[in-house]
Amino acid sequence: MVVRLAAGPLHTQFGTFLEVLYYDGHHECLAIVMGEVQGREDVLCRVHSHCVTGHFFNSIECDCREQMAMAQAMVAQAGAGVIIWLDQEGRGHGHLALMRSRALRDQEGLSQTEAYMRLGYAADGREYSSAAAILRDLGLASVVLMTNSPHKIRSLQDAGIHVSGTRPLALDVAGHAELQRLYADKIAQGHRL
Repeated sequence: MVVRLAAGPLHTQFGTFLEVLYYDGHHECLAIVMGEVQGREDVLCRVHSHCVTGHFFNSIECDCREQMAMAQAMVAQAGAGVIIWLDQEGRGHGHLALMRSRALRDQEGLSQTEAYMRLGYAADGREYSSAAAILRDLGLASVVLMTNSPHKIRSLQDAGIHVSGTRPLALDVAGHAELQRLYADKIAQGHRL
């Protein structure tokens, strides 16, 4: 269950969104909404997880910051859409797990997934029930999910969200060794890139 706490305008370089703050019993969650989405079908939607290193410190080891910018630009171009921000750092395991897995990855050449599993974590511990509850609260009839992740698609569908389509979000990683490594790991996990 999520509770809507507050809402107000958010002015961004991509235009003005309605920022809606929720609480899911453990964390605050955010939705930014552009245009009229209630009752609409095929609404562009991105469910995005928190990433300290990518969003705040401009890490070159992930594409989180760029995916958020691409999603906002796509919503602005369409004139309507929803982006949900969940507090799920380190694939849902937290920043300490991310740092420990990164050390294993760098020292032993493991993929990020293999490093998490070596440390005793699930390959991906993120869950999307809060996102599904937010989408229900916003009243969307169906979404076109901006994602590469089959896990995210299945999780939202299992939670009763009608995913009518998907749009991938990927960068050109030519000449970028860190992202090539990341994308190889994502492809091995079933992502469509």
